[in-house]
Amino acid sequence: MTDPIADYLTRLRNAIQAKHRVVEVPASNLKKDITKILFDKGYILNFKFVEDGPQGTIKIALKYNPQTKVSAIKSLKRVSTPGMRKYTGYREMPRVINGLGIAIISTSKGVMTDKEAAALKIGGEVLCYVY
Repeated sequence: MTDPIADYLTRLRNAIQAKHRVVEVPASNLKKDITKILFDKGYILNFKFVEDGPQGTIKIALKYNPQTKVSAIKSLKRVSTPGMRKYTGYREMPRVINGLGIAIISTSKGVMTDKEAAALKIGGEVLCYVY
């Protein structure tokens, strides 16, 4: 696997498309940070880190509207790929759906959203867009 973040996002997309309640993904520190951001911003219902084997897994409970059965996540888009990295400074921070979505940025201070990185005046690698 050359791009574990793209695999993570694809597993989430596929689980949402199939209306699954829980999805399991192989764990890494970067994936754990992205999962925490998705939970803090209200895109997923809950998550749990399971330490089994050398790598471990992340169990993610997806969030749906109870009446319409529509997922809280409309779109997950990978921006920076291993073949073409996308970096941004804090002045040119991307706005996802005019500020309604979030961009997840990997900075020197850790993984955070675009708004948090702009507030701290640091740039970094744009990992993905979520809305």
